[in-house]
Amino acid sequence: MMVGLAILVVANIIALSLISKRPYPSYGLGQIAITCVAPFQKMIVRSTRMMKDVWRHYFFLVSVAEENEKLRKQLKLAYQEKNRCREIQLSNKRLRRLLTLSETVGGSFWAAEVVGKDPTPWFKTILIDKGKRSGVDKGMPVITHDGVVGVIIEAAPGYSKVMLLTDPNSAVDALVQGSRARGIIKGGAEGLCLFKYVLRKYDVRPEEVVVTSGMDGIFPKGLRVGKVASVQKEPAGIFQQVTVVPAVDFQRLEEVLILPMPRSYLEK
Repeated sequence: MMVGLAILVVANIIALSLISKRPYPSYGLGQIAITCVAPFQKMIVRSTRMMKDVWRHYFFLVSVAEENEKLRKQLKLAYQEKNRCREIQLSNKRLRRLLTLSETVGGSFWAAEVVGKDPTPWFKTILIDKGKRSGVDKGMPVITHDGVVGVIIEAAPGYSKVMLLTDPNSAVDALVQGSRARGIIKGGAEGLCLFKYVLRKYDVRPEEVVVTSGMDGIFPKGLRVGKVASVQKEPAGIFQQVTVVPAVDFQRLEEVLILPMPRSYLEK
């Protein structure tokens, strides 16, 4: 088929060449040649145009695909940059709140970032990126703008371990803000704290705020510890059973503030 088409094209060129040499129109053989060859010329022209269109369309599609891939990469980078800026914005917001808290507490302080958590279920501790090189030492209280976090129990040159308020070994002297009932906050089960040694004579109610008493020589007075979750008075005994929901969400803890130990504690 292609050979025949090629022969017709060649014949068409020869016939048109002969006809074009005449100075005047031909009404004989020339008309017959034109009539026979014209449909094939028309088909060839259309085929050529179609191939050009396909060729141009192909390169256009390739160019569009490359442009789309480039735009997708730029969009991905833009999303990453947006997320990075959002994280910086949130971090700055948290640090500003810590700075406001430090101004309220007064004195020197260290801001630190949480870099690790104890994976075991028996101890509730976190690692922070400040240690002895920064002046941080064992026994220093750790807080956030929400309230009490815990106490530093180990200090290395560049890092420190903090025992959280919810650890069973933790002990913070606290009082109920309304009734002024005093007791010791210790870590309990399921993220709650036990408010131990609260005398039965005090009327402690759920949702009341519990704050540090300042009597343990570690935490300054008035820092938020949490809210009373439940109160149970046994028929006998001098104490009532009180549970407290911590003010700090330890699952979302990212930055903390380290306070120096009171001078009275250091002199003991």
